[in-house]
Amino acid sequence: MKFGKKLLVLTVMAAALIGTAACSKQETTSDSQAIPKVTKKTTVVFWHGMQGQQEQTLRDLTKQFEQQNPKIKVKLEQQGAYTDLQAKLNSTMQSPKDLPTITQAYPDWLESAARNKMLVNLSPYMKNEEVGWGKQPSNIKQDLLNGAKINGVQYGIPFNKSIELLIYNPKMLKQYGIKQVPSSMAQLKQAAQTIYRKSHHQVVGAGFDNLDNYYVLGMKNAGQNFSKQINFAGTDSKQVINYFADGEEAGYFRMPGSDKYLYIPFTNQKLAMMVTSSSTETWIKQAAKKGFKYEVAPRPSKYTMQQGTDIYMFDHASAMQKSAAFKYMKFLSSKKSQTKWAQATGYMPVNTEVAKSATYKTDSQFKLPAKLETITKANEMYSVPVIKNAGATYSQLKPIMQSILSAAQKKQNMKTAIKTGKTKFDAAWQQ
Repeated sequence: MKFGKKLLVLTVMAAALIGTAACSKQETTSDSQAIPKVTKKTTVVFWHGMQGQQEQTLRDLTKQFEQQNPKIKVKLEQQGAYTDLQAKLNSTMQSPKDLPTITQAYPDWLESAARNKMLVNLSPYMKNEEVGWGKQPSNIKQDLLNGAKINGVQYGIPFNKSIELLIYNPKMLKQYGIKQVPSSMAQLKQAAQTIYRKSHHQVVGAGFDNLDNYYVLGMKNAGQNFSKQINFAGTDSKQVINYFADGEEAGYFRMPGSDKYLYIPFTNQKLAMMVTSSSTETWIKQAAKKGFKYEVAPRPSKYTMQQGTDIYMFDHASAMQKSAAFKYMKFLSSKKSQTKWAQATGYMPVNTEVAKSATYKTDSQFKLPAKLETITKANEMYSVPVIKNAGATYSQLKPIMQSILSAAQKKQNMKTAIKTGKTKFDAAWQQ
């Protein structure tokens, strides 16, 4: 080959190598820029629905985080109750730039946001050495992480979590001859009937605080996932409905009435047992008179409901805001933060290290810590699936069930009540 041609070939090869190197360098730079270090003052806006002791604890934790991360300011914006927060998110999604950096939410609230590419996939942040856990485990309970996925994508990090369980008055069970804490729905019914009869109708045997959860878990325990395939007037559904309705009609079961929450009649010793959220412990402690004693046990069924919200990040935020926000999310799920959160609020810790720690298990303020491992072994966790209209239909279950149970109390025609419920149930799935 002539010298000129050799020079040309070498020049082309060198250019190609330089181009490849540049490309490689560009890709590396781009990757690093996707999740940058927080090098300047950055503000993270966090919408939440925490109130009372929960909100105060969140403020305390946030202050600790800001002290450890002086370049990051977390602006906490309380939006009212959960319904208010959901409504605010729904209305603001019409103008994405006005959304916060991160928000507390149930996954089904954000199903459309995920479909419209408005959320951030958090998996790369979890694996990042600078803002996430890198190669180390997150120590977040896997069931709870899975529950924060939407369409299989890890959009959320678990935050304030609770499960449904049985809370009971041990003195009353002993007084009315109930020797074994109910571990099945059949046993719960039998014990409730006995208490109601032996108390001469002065004490209701048992109640269910969350009518939506009652129906969803009733169907799940009957082998049916929550979906539009459910026949609300079908055999399984009617068995679930009538189990509760029969008790309402006879008096040994009750739902929340004008008191809104069952912890009120429970602490007034008008109710012996209730299936409710583990977070109800906080309210029992506030309402109960000195000396009142209660205990907790697994929900008397195979499945229990995983409840509570996660934290999600919106895609409109800047790259540095996203990094700062994830550092904060990681902080809230840490062992130290979750220990403080669980001990102050009664929520179950999302961090597995906390759940196994002696500090948590020996916490005498609440009953759940000592029983959490037993409860989670006895019950499998379930959550409302994040599919189209599942959230909207789930929210309609409470009024649907209230209407049916009220009809049972008044000894009205149950076939008509269930038929009307089916119409509303099917319409919710089809909206």
